[in-house]
Amino acid sequence: MFVEENENGLVYMRSEILPVRHAFTTRYGGVSTGEWATLNLGSNRGDDPEAVRENYRRVAALFGAGIDGCCVTRQVHGTEVRVVTEQDRHVCLSTVPYEADGLVTNVHGLPIFCFVADCVPTLLCDSEAGVIAAVHCGWRSSVGDILGEALRKMRALGAESRNIRAAIGPSIGKCCFETDRDVPDAIEAWLCGETAGLIERRADGKYLVDLRGANARRLMQLGVPASQIDVSDECTFCSHDKYWSHRYTHGRRGSQAAGIVL
Repeated sequence: MFVEENENGLVYMRSEILPVRHAFTTRYGGVSTGEWATLNLGSNRGDDPEAVRENYRRVAALFGAGIDGCCVTRQVHGTEVRVVTEQDRHVCLSTVPYEADGLVTNVHGLPIFCFVADCVPTLLCDSEAGVIAAVHCGWRSSVGDILGEALRKMRALGAESRNIRAAIGPSIGKCCFETDRDVPDAIEAWLCGETAGLIERRADGKYLVDLRGANARRLMQLGVPASQIDVSDECTFCSHDKYWSHRYTHGRRGSQAAGIVL
């Protein structure tokens, strides 16, 4: 179950299934104004850099870190998952020196973040092994099997699929994720046909796709027990007042983050 939290005005969602500190941020609790109001964590969206820095400071503090003490993705809708260490702590608003849509670490006290504005944010944790991951699952990354790559990197650090707990956060829901035939075809191939209930063909020839559900199904295929997977029921397009939605705003928007720390 997902629960809404409010700490010092910072509103975020938390999953009761994850045993470590984590957050799926919302639009609430920052200092940005105009079309980026208020908690925008996108440094390349046109927002005032000083406002973005303050937003980062507030979110980093939630994880017990300084503004330059976290690791972040530089997303390209690919399948690269990077194992990060102390040396990868990111100086806020500087250029990230690598491309990766997912991060994995076993370093305690090192927060890791991915960013979304309709795509599926997935946080993973094997608390026994002390390994966590933050993964940006857009549909292209998803069908490229970024979750398979994330679990491979986690297992290399000692994690076991049966011990992993997963929280799949707010994203565009099946109600609003309208696609052409290429997306369901790719999902059918990725999940080897195990797509019952995930894809709906409309009378006009378009399709509605449950990308959150598809990622949950992939985690089960990878050996994560269904009882250890928590899936948000919030749609970012429907709840565009609470979350950034790329589709709703036609690209004029900020970004929210999903973060986790050991």
